[in-house]
Amino acid sequence: MDPSVIAGIIVALLVVFVVLRSVRIVPQARAGNVERLGRYNRTLGPGLNFVIPFVDRVRPLIDLREQVVSFKPQPVITEDNLVVDIDTVLYFQVTDPRAAAYEIANFIQGVEQLTVTTLRNVVGGMDLEKTLTSRDTINSQLRGVLDEATGKWGIRVNRVEIKAIDPPKTIKEAMEKQMRAERDKRAAILTAEGLRQSQILTAEGEKQSAILRAEGERTSQILKAEGQAQAIDNVFQAVHRNDPDPKLLAYQYLQVLPQLANGQGNTFWVIPSEVTSALQGVSRAFTEALPRSAATRDREERDQERMVGSEAVAEAERAAAEAKAAAEDSEIGTGLPRQIETARNPLPDPLPDPLPDPLDVARRQADRTTET
Repeated sequence: MDPSVIAGIIVALLVVFVVLRSVRIVPQARAGNVERLGRYNRTLGPGLNFVIPFVDRVRPLIDLREQVVSFKPQPVITEDNLVVDIDTVLYFQVTDPRAAAYEIANFIQGVEQLTVTTLRNVVGGMDLEKTLTSRDTINSQLRGVLDEATGKWGIRVNRVEIKAIDPPKTIKEAMEKQMRAERDKRAAILTAEGLRQSQILTAEGEKQSAILRAEGERTSQILKAEGQAQAIDNVFQAVHRNDPDPKLLAYQYLQVLPQLANGQGNTFWVIPSEVTSALQGVSRAFTEALPRSAATRDREERDQERMVGSEAVAEAERAAAEAKAAAEDSEIGTGLPRQIETARNPLPDPLPDPLPDPLDVARRQADRTTET
């Protein structure tokens, strides 16, 4: 092969190599530090960049996105001398690639160690219970300290989170027993409060029920008393309005006597002294002539009038029969017709009005009292 051709090919390959070494393409959210002759020159941004071959050297690219780093659990001693393992998560972002590359050799390791030391300082002033319940406070203090310390490294700490706090196994068991006891205590208190509230409500309900029942009984007794008072008043007014005699009162006493002895447990009962006088009045009422009613008196008067009329008719017929027999025996001519006429049509004398019977007046008064 011709030496000139070979020289041309070598020159072309050298040009291509130089061009390739002078062109640098940086991806988005990446940055690269350029060192010229071993000294920092500039920082390459995303896109197409040109450098001088064999003079400029591009260091490894740095990621400018927010990064998440989870550190392994670190033993920390609390204020009450308990060792707990705390697992943290760190969210940070590189804001200055030059500082991140030249201010610290390994910023990830630096952040981790700074986080551990700061965490021990913060948790060392808290007891276990406060440590378990103060995660937000610990996170805020860690973020403030780390952000201030890592600012010169070109790193911004956005957030620090405590992922887990693991106390020793014995402490866990004690805490579980304590929590179980607390829950049992709260359950017992709630049960007692519920029972107390239930008893209070039950007592209030019974009280209200007793009050309403007493009011109902009082109203019922008042109404019964008013009804009995009105009935007694009506009876009293009726008795005084009709002016009853002692015989009626004696009869009422006799009606009440069977009710006094009607009870099943009545083996001994006392008869008032007034009952004796009432029995005497009843005996006199039954031994004497009972009063007759008005209908009975009217019926007796009609019967008496019929008896008087029938007697008068019978007397007239008897007189007519005697006159007829006398006329037939004497056979007197002149005076016979008139005597016969007179005998056939006798004119009885008018009957006198009967005088009122005292017994009949008493009977009428007793009938009026009984009907009333």
